Amino acid sequence: MNMAEEAREFFAANPDIEVLEAFVIDVNGVPRGKWIPRERAIDVLTKGMAMPRSVYALDVWGRDVNAAGLAEGTGDPDGICFPVPGTLSRVTWLGRPTAQVLLQMQTTDGESFYADPRQVLANVMTRYAAAKLTPVVATELEFYLIDPVRSALDPVRPPNTRDGRWHTGQTQVLSISELQDFEEVFHGISTAARAQKVPADTTLRENGPGQYEINLNHVPDALAAADYAVLLKRIVKGVARANDLDATFMAKPYGMQAGSGMHVHFSILDENGQNIYVGEDGPSEALYHSVGGLLENMGESMAIFAPHQNSYRRLRPSEHAPTYASWGIDNRSAAVRVITASKPATRIEHRVAGSDTNPYLVLAMILSAALAGMKEKLSPGGAISGDEHAVNHEPLPTNWDYSLQRFAKSSFAYAALGPKYRSLYSACKYQELSEFSLRVTDVEYDAYIRTV
Repeated sequence: MNMAEEAREFFAANPDIEVLEAFVIDVNGVPRGKWIPRERAIDVLTKGMAMPRSVYALDVWGRDVNAAGLAEGTGDPDGICFPVPGTLSRVTWLGRPTAQVLLQMQTTDGESFYADPRQVLANVMTRYAAAKLTPVVATELEFYLIDPVRSALDPVRPPNTRDGRWHTGQTQVLSISELQDFEEVFHGISTAARAQKVPADTTLRENGPGQYEINLNHVPDALAAADYAVLLKRIVKGVARANDLDATFMAKPYGMQAGSGMHVHFSILDENGQNIYVGEDGPSEALYHSVGGLLENMGESMAIFAPHQNSYRRLRPSEHAPTYASWGIDNRSAAVRVITASKPATRIEHRVAGSDTNPYLVLAMILSAALAGMKEKLSPGGAISGDEHAVNHEPLPTNWDYSLQRFAKSSFAYAALGPKYRSLYSACKYQELSEFSLRVTDVEYDAYIRTV
């Protein structure tokens, strides 16, 4: 079915729809787009919609990043955005009957636009296709439900439950009753996921106050897996808002509580549909080489896995977040966990990225590193046991500035993302870093204004 047929069929089946939300995903994973009235929707879906190319190179505050080379001095030209097949669907959480569609950009010459994060991942998938390999990918996203009422003195707090506010001494991980406290929210998320064909699976209570996790099913299409992750984040935020709450995928909203990660599970199929990570008596050489590639390139990838100032608060010892480029068999203390509980489902879990990341870029870096490891036959070294990290495991960068420095001159990032995208991403992040350097925090005033 072509897009014209899909659009006509959709609007015939949904005659109440009044507006179409059409959006792309920018460098920070933020949806950016327009509202299109119903009477123009089919025309836009079939002929494309113009948007400025610079939309992909905005900082986290939504401002142009001139150093990225897409805005100032270019005339800020448009690209033409076309629908991602299969993403036209209903938005279930709004009062006004609304549809949505995810877009991807082309230049006016019909070429895929390099600054679109979706295209960055598509380029990686082209390399897998050339090797006759297919990644099977799933993501797990952690997030916090929070009270929508905030102030400078009380910027984040848990939502009320029937028993009152969350108490500091509680964890209540995997609590069923705490899922029931927000039954309407999770029912709304499930309803929206089905309407948008997002393959949401398990929902569970996590460690922090109001923290939850939703797992997505494995799919043999990395682009679709990233699409599902960005759409799920939209769903969670939208449904929370419809229930008088907010949701945040910030990596570390509470300094003293658990951070939120985006764990990536993947295996790789050969041209016959066989999992190449399965060996005769356990994991295959291909799996070990993939792990070697992941560890070898992890330090240079941290600017993608931890893209914000707040991201590095999550990467601390005893936080269920990795601090070394290590691996282990079914070991959640490691950055890379090899899972072999079921032989056909033998796979890798990459545990470094936060929930605050851009899923397209995270998957591009992970899958590029795995492919490089297999091609170069890299060894992962010894697996860790428990929390003991061998001295030969590289400590992961603990601050944003250093991660950006490594990324900006990384030959691996150059190869994985392309030179132009590495430069664009670096420019966006350095503008954000500069902003943080100019802002004096309340901690500094508390510590210094009268004492020094």
